[in-house]
Amino acid sequence: MSRPKNQNYKGHGLSKGKEREGEWDFYWCDVSWLRENFDHTYMDEHVRISHFRNHYELTRKNYMVKNLKRFRKQLEREAGKLEAAKCDFFPKTFELPSEYHLFVEEFRKNPGITWIMKPVARSQGKGIFLFRRLKDIMDWRKDTRNSDDQKDDIPVENYVAQRYIENPYLIGGRKFDLRVYVLVMSYIPLRAWLYRDGFARFSNTRFTLNSIDDQYVHLTNVAVQKTSPDYHPKKGSKWMLQRFRQYLASKHGPQAVETLFRDMDNIFIKSLQSVQKVIISDKHCFELYGYDILIDQDLKPWLLEVNASPSLTASSQEDYELKTCLLEDTLHVVDMEARLTGREKRVGGFDLMWNDGPVSRDEGPPDLSGMGNFVTNTHLGCVNDRKKQLRQLFCSLQVQKKASN
Repeated sequence: MSRPKNQNYKGHGLSKGKEREGEWDFYWCDVSWLRENFDHTYMDEHVRISHFRNHYELTRKNYMVKNLKRFRKQLEREAGKLEAAKCDFFPKTFELPSEYHLFVEEFRKNPGITWIMKPVARSQGKGIFLFRRLKDIMDWRKDTRNSDDQKDDIPVENYVAQRYIENPYLIGGRKFDLRVYVLVMSYIPLRAWLYRDGFARFSNTRFTLNSIDDQYVHLTNVAVQKTSPDYHPKKGSKWMLQRFRQYLASKHGPQAVETLFRDMDNIFIKSLQSVQKVIISDKHCFELYGYDILIDQDLKPWLLEVNASPSLTASSQEDYELKTCLLEDTLHVVDMEARLTGREKRVGGFDLMWNDGPVSRDEGPPDLSGMGNFVTNTHLGCVNDRKKQLRQLFCSLQVQKKASN
């Protein structure tokens, strides 16, 4: 087995193995290994690896938007505009340089608004900048033209130009986004789990649109914020989702919070459905995605991006405990020991939210009309009594096993 650094999974009967072919059963691989080795590696029936072969269809910024736009058009054709509108959770986005002229046309329709430029294949806030004038990206445009003249030597780096959310919800005057974890075990059929824990990542500097060049104001990435002179290593800049949910409920009431979190459920499901037909679903593969969600002042959630390799580095003790439990519960769901029956709706901190169709909560029957009483089996930001649940689950499974013998 290959695993994240400093994690111990002996409780799952796994030990660290050699990375040469045939000497591992479970590989927590990075995407570069996948790209170089997937097509050349023989895998036995039981072997599992931590990425789907073309995961980038959802995790590269330009491909994610392309697939969501295509899916939205499909929904409009097949189910009408109201259903298609459920995909309106990502800001207006253009891929550059290929859609440069379309972007310029849109830019001139709305003078004075703020846009954000993001390289499609970088992470941790690298290469991102905000702008309001076309001439602010002329240097970038010149660079791409130069690289077009030297295609063999300098590949063009694609960017997305995205309308910046100028009215983010603020806490203490500071901007934040949410990191949420979704585990996909299969795309055909789609089988997805949502983790109860996650966190809000805050900027260290009060929000203002008057200084669009200040990364500490606008980018909430921990890799950016920890270089801020105001950063406190012990405190970090995170709230656990339980604290965030309680804060919102105290400010806006439980119904508004339920609506917000239901809208986030919609983002997770629709985004996965948008790539369901293009992802190469392989029985050896699973994927733990890190979703980045921004909330605006109207309590509308926006999808910023989906990460294929969400950071497992902890910035505080609370963060360490979250990620340790997240990884343990991921292994429970992957189930290398074949202990589960396949009928479970909860395993540790994970709740099954989609199993070739929506999964309903246990309290009350599903609404078969599909018109309103159906409540998705998700508990994001709710109490995560995972240790108690796991004890009950595996005791119950042992009893069932003895009874069947």
